[in-house]
Amino acid sequence: MFNGKSILVTGGTGSFGKQFIRSLLENYTPARVIVFSRDELKQYEMAQDFTHSAMRFFIGDVRDKDRLITALVDVDYVVHAAALKHVPAAEYNPMECIKTNILGGQNVIEAAIQQKIKQVVALSTDKAANPINLYGASKLASDKLFVAANNMAGKNGSRFSVVRYGNVAGSRGSVLQLFSKLAQKGENSFPITDIRMTRFWLPLSQGVDFVFKAFQRMQGGEIFVPKIPSIFMTDLAKSMTDSAEIDIIGIRPGEKLHELMVTEEDSRQTLEFHDHFVITPAIKFFESVNYKQNKLHETGQAVAEEFEYHSGNNPEFLTVEEIKKLNKQIL
Repeated sequence: MFNGKSILVTGGTGSFGKQFIRSLLENYTPARVIVFSRDELKQYEMAQDFTHSAMRFFIGDVRDKDRLITALVDVDYVVHAAALKHVPAAEYNPMECIKTNILGGQNVIEAAIQQKIKQVVALSTDKAANPINLYGASKLASDKLFVAANNMAGKNGSRFSVVRYGNVAGSRGSVLQLFSKLAQKGENSFPITDIRMTRFWLPLSQGVDFVFKAFQRMQGGEIFVPKIPSIFMTDLAKSMTDSAEIDIIGIRPGEKLHELMVTEEDSRQTLEFHDHFVITPAIKFFESVNYKQNKLHETGQAVAEEFEYHSGNNPEFLTVEEIKKLNKQIL
């Protein structure tokens, strides 16, 4: 579906953007791939590695709607990955977080509708599910904006969906990178906030593949949640070295014991497919959409009331040996 098309990625110099674009160029023949971001140094460095003739680099900020409108001329598809993601930084600089994650998201929506973009997929986070910090609250607001944008666009307008997943193993600033650096220094003591803590374990490549699938599956208004395995954080430490010691440091402000991706309150709107969940819109759209069958003709069923999907109740947990094998692929 991307052959001969133009694709723009906001925040395209980040970990996700680079992997998405690399996969895009390996599997399709796009006409243009546009990196839209505000850091010229990161764009310069990325341009040294991405020399494909389709590549374009566009300096701009999602806070600037006029710049987005210009960047989206003749674009077919948008991946919205730009965000302020650092939890403590958001708490100290709340309005800056709101400007980028909420107002910036609305700018992407309005620019996409004006330029008649076919499909937009916005990246979200587990922290948007029952948020306890500003970053999560801002992404929840952003998710609501992108779902409601389908009504703004009208019957034959742009279509918007959201992909929600948790921490990506090996992405910039991830706990895997921290533990790996400690292990390389010969350290065998690893900081864990709580011995019960669990996380979903999603390699970046799988996250990218899921976004590609979302473009193929989406009708507009869905929040897509992948089914992925969980790990105990203590097992991650044990996968680093056979003599790993656990240093319990206590849960930090804004941190959860388990990653939550589908809340109990969302269960009434949630469908289960073979490899993912879909949270359908809580609002009525201008036309009826059958979310039980997606554009790939996959069918889903309603989950039980009071269903929750979090890393602690996941039926699939990785063993220490399985984590070791995955780490070798990621690091």
